[in-house]
Amino acid sequence: MSPDDLTPPWFSMLFGADIRSVGHEPIGDGLVGMNLRVTLDADRADDDGAAGVPRSVVVKLPSADATSRATGVSLRNYEREVKFYAELADTVDIRVPRCWHAELDETDGGFVLVLEDMAPAAQGDQLTGCTPDAARATVLELAKLHGPRWADPSLDEIEWLSRRSADDVDRLAELWQLVAPGFDATYRRHLTDDQSKLLDAFAPRLGEWLDGRTGPTTVTHGDFRLDNLLFGVPDDPTSPPVTAVDWQTPGQGVAAADLSYFVGAGLLPADRRTHERHLVGTHVDALRAYGVALDPTEAFEAYVRESFAGVVMAVIASQIVGGSERSEAMFTAMATRHLQQALDLDALELVVG
Repeated sequence: MSPDDLTPPWFSMLFGADIRSVGHEPIGDGLVGMNLRVTLDADRADDDGAAGVPRSVVVKLPSADATSRATGVSLRNYEREVKFYAELADTVDIRVPRCWHAELDETDGGFVLVLEDMAPAAQGDQLTGCTPDAARATVLELAKLHGPRWADPSLDEIEWLSRRSADDVDRLAELWQLVAPGFDATYRRHLTDDQSKLLDAFAPRLGEWLDGRTGPTTVTHGDFRLDNLLFGVPDDPTSPPVTAVDWQTPGQGVAAADLSYFVGAGLLPADRRTHERHLVGTHVDALRAYGVALDPTEAFEAYVRESFAGVVMAVIASQIVGGSERSEAMFTAMATRHLQQALDLDALELVVG
């Protein structure tokens, strides 16, 4: 589907009501998918809408950029997001938008998602970072993703979840070699000397880092960062504090990867240094509600080690999606903040043993 296919007859069929007209506008800065806010004009008896028809929805479609669309198809991003909403969202407690419709064409990767419009919630901004209070609220919400399916063996049966495989080390090393020159050409100039040296020291240790991921697995988001989070209206009890969106990379993995990825780039370095131990402790405490008992020292060590997850994402993702001025700024922020996180915490020492 394309935006031109989002017609009144299509929405009328979807909602079983007479939709007289629709209007849409792009929202967000989706690098792999296209996000639209669609207003729906229908006869309404009251403010609750007509026959269950919301006043507006968010529609997700494949990217109009050929490179980004090819990435979304080849990496199964589109497939995973549709199947997350259709099959997995109801089994975890994290707040996500209500899904009105999820459809996928597995022959060509085309898809459409019709989701709850969370406005007036505000999208997080990866460039400016967030406050420590916003980070704490986000970490509490993240535990609602990790806790319900912690060490759940039935996750092994969900084929489409991203997870470790036997050839991941070789595949990651090959991909890194392929994209590293492009990353260097654009982003190396933004790194400090110490960050640049750490990146060079980490590259040959990719395999050791990936093989060192141990411990129970759970459902993970895979791209849990500010741009994929919506923050509610303060002092409005009907507005969810945090809503997680962009479920294109759900996986079965270690919880510390999501946590370190969010904290490492979501907070500016000074705030991250001050609050990261408390935030890891908040995550550990929140998981207890699900019967998950983690050793705080081991949890923080896992957090430190996973600071490189953001480095890997910045190097690789920056080279396989369509570029823009904002995407360059975003990947610069990710690369510099995660490398600084790893430097501050001596994370490489945990990789090399």
